[in-house]
Amino acid sequence: MDDTAQEREQTAAAGEQGAHDKLERVIERAQRRLLDLQHPEGYWQAALEANASMNAEYIIFMHFMGCVEAELQAKLSKYLLEVQQPDGSWNLFPGGEGYFSTTVESYFALKLAGMRAGDDKITAARRWVLTRGGIPKAGMLARFYLACLGQLDWSTTVAVPVEIALLRQSWPVNVYELSSWARGTLFGLMVLQATKPVVKVSYEAGVLELYIEPPHFTKFSLPRGQRWLSLRTAFNQLDRLLWLYNRHPLKGLRQRALAAAEKWLLDHQEANGSWGGIEPCYLLSAMALKGLGYRTDHPVLAKALSATRELLWDLGEERTLCTPCVSPNWDTAWAARALLDSGAPSNHPALRSAGQWLIDHQIFKAGDWSVKRPKLEPGGWAFEFYNDNYPDVDDSAVIVGVLAEIAMEQLEAKQRAVAAGCNWVIGMQSRDGGFSAFDADNDASWLNSLPYSELEVATDPTCPDLTGRVLEMMAAAGYRADHPAAQRAIAWLRRHQSSDGSWWGRWGVNYVYGTFSALCGLRAIGIAPEDAMMRRGAAWLRAKQNPDGGWGESCLSDRDPAWRGKGPSTPSQTAWGVMGLLAGEVTPGEALERGARWLMERQNGAGGWDEAEFTGTGFPNHFYLRYHMYALYFPLIALGRYRRWLQSAGR
Repeated sequence: MDDTAQEREQTAAAGEQGAHDKLERVIERAQRRLLDLQHPEGYWQAALEANASMNAEYIIFMHFMGCVEAELQAKLSKYLLEVQQPDGSWNLFPGGEGYFSTTVESYFALKLAGMRAGDDKITAARRWVLTRGGIPKAGMLARFYLACLGQLDWSTTVAVPVEIALLRQSWPVNVYELSSWARGTLFGLMVLQATKPVVKVSYEAGVLELYIEPPHFTKFSLPRGQRWLSLRTAFNQLDRLLWLYNRHPLKGLRQRALAAAEKWLLDHQEANGSWGGIEPCYLLSAMALKGLGYRTDHPVLAKALSATRELLWDLGEERTLCTPCVSPNWDTAWAARALLDSGAPSNHPALRSAGQWLIDHQIFKAGDWSVKRPKLEPGGWAFEFYNDNYPDVDDSAVIVGVLAEIAMEQLEAKQRAVAAGCNWVIGMQSRDGGFSAFDADNDASWLNSLPYSELEVATDPTCPDLTGRVLEMMAAAGYRADHPAAQRAIAWLRRHQSSDGSWWGRWGVNYVYGTFSALCGLRAIGIAPEDAMMRRGAAWLRAKQNPDGGWGESCLSDRDPAWRGKGPSTPSQTAWGVMGLLAGEVTPGEALERGARWLMERQNGAGGWDEAEFTGTGFPNHFYLRYHMYALYFPLIALGRYRRWLQSAGR
């Protein structure tokens, strides 16, 4: 070997060693950051950010309930003003266009908080609303909030007669055909519409100026279907008939229905006073009880008001965020996964503490899911601190996989938790072979045409990300691909792979999320990367890598196929791309190296990564999320798995 070749080889070796050293430093700093964020009780929790409606609705809620706190209202308002767009509107996610209902609610909330019609930001918002049709264009949920404070007549809301609560579970149409979130919201709305409570606010705090014509001349309509002959059109006609009944209900039947709805709300209140784990259920259920005559000092309502405080997150600088829900089980499971995958010993004190906290929060109560699975033993976990009625498959699958790897001191307790969790998750498989979040066989898609279902998420259908996650859990718990549930799930993923090789992600943005989740689950359960399904998925990820080496995808991809896998690179989505390639490729190559390098080069001074984008999904096309810890634990998982691959490849 000549001197020049030897120098090149030495230079390459030095560069490779430098890259290895940098990888070690990045992983170590991210681990330290993650450990610093663990709560003494053993869990992790970060803010979960959605659109401005959360803050706006909380302000409206305080005024309706008669519990306004001036300082809190000011902090909620400051956040609203910070996220307002230059054109005066409020959007669903950074970079998205203005969203009508969010803008109307935010406008009203700021008026309630003391801003006046002549203020610059209020003027800009009003101009945006009026140029797009004025207040009649407000969505269904926004109309309920506005009606509660006398800004709209109750007749402008979609008809949801409380008699729906009397429909039997054995009937083809009943509330348990709705998704858990739609069901929980419906009970609050039904009671509010039946009782029609109105809390008067001053003229100055109202939104009369958002009417183009005087209120008594203004016509409110329901969203129309794309075709004249459609389910949506038929249901719109049904709404008129239901309102005729609403105006003249059968007195005895109405009283029975109100009593049944009240009982359902009381039966479904969690130990901390909340409902359903999500903001609409927290607020609307409490408002409904007030409509029934409950005073704020009643123990049930007092506990409910206290529970709503759980949704508030202090952002500092006199700003408060109202979150759509809290995510301690989810954050704890993924943080523990990040430590495990990045090389922390399985008996690390932080992991044992997290494992015990998770075991202590396992749910052994039959929730709403048991309506479809009456013989299934409970054993899942919720997303939140308190949500025993609605454990979810996604959280439970990740938690079981993590617990299976943690070396707990109480081995028998861990084994019981893993066994019960596995049994519950696998038992929640739907008849089509896939997995949903909260219910099994919740697939009556025609319900999305109901006027009440303006967000088109009245059901909880099976999806690729959850199906992949369950396969990953099964592998961690020792199951093989020949298990009947695994076989059915694998077949489901094979059927639902898109023609371009990707999978859609229901609970993350969007195809990058779904593809990484499916590939990781398939590889874990034993599907070889040579399989055509795996090759196509990995090829799609490679094709969507950005020139800078990262991955990114806009929330717009739910609506516009041109945006699939397209968007500015983000830490969480780049991590998903890296993990997807590690799972889906026989021999990961340059694309993997570039993705890992993108992450290593962008770690911030605190040991995490900066991410302002919304990469989580609540309701496709209508509700997106920013998990504030995604930009820490997902990059750490990806780099930990990348390091493990380097070691196995002898590099």
